[in-house]
Amino acid sequence: MTTRAGKPRLDPAALRDLTRDGAGPRLLDVRTPGEFRTAHIPGSYNVPLDTLREHRAELLHHLDENVILICRSGARAAQAEQALAEAGLPNLRVLDGGVMAWENADGPLTRGPERWDLERQVRLVAGALVLVTGVVGLFVPGLHLIGTAVGAGLTVAALTNTCAMGMLLSKLPYNRGPRTDLDTVVAALRGAS
Repeated sequence: MTTRAGKPRLDPAALRDLTRDGAGPRLLDVRTPGEFRTAHIPGSYNVPLDTLREHRAELLHHLDENVILICRSGARAAQAEQALAEAGLPNLRVLDGGVMAWENADGPLTRGPERWDLERQVRLVAGALVLVTGVVGLFVPGLHLIGTAVGAGLTVAALTNTCAMGMLLSKLPYNRGPRTDLDTVVAALRGAS
């Protein structure tokens, strides 16, 4: 499987080989701080996708080596790859299948407090909206259209590989975790040099 930049994606076994001696590529995890805090690959740095997109030009000065982009399943990492490639950063690769594939391949993870991942939260909110508006819509004409709108939003999310509901949920305090603004990210990247 290849990424948008035409480079082959990296599978968990190949990443394990690259990081075995401790001098491997820079690992950037583009998930939310809350997701990162729950479980991440040891040695990775949390650079949330929104922060990466907004400050990609500043980040280029701290990413002069091979970079592996990581997220839950690979979708957000592919978006990060596109943003950094457009900014002129070479040597980008995406971990195929993300942290889920890494964990399934028995890769080591640094774990923090358990929390629901964004995909599960989206399923809960979307399902609850459809269920409630469907039932209440039996008594209030037209309310069922909210469920239709949620279904349309999920269809667009699948077709565009983005999720507006997930982006909104990522802003909740539950998902934010420790602060990861540009200064925090740059300080972490400098500390590793």
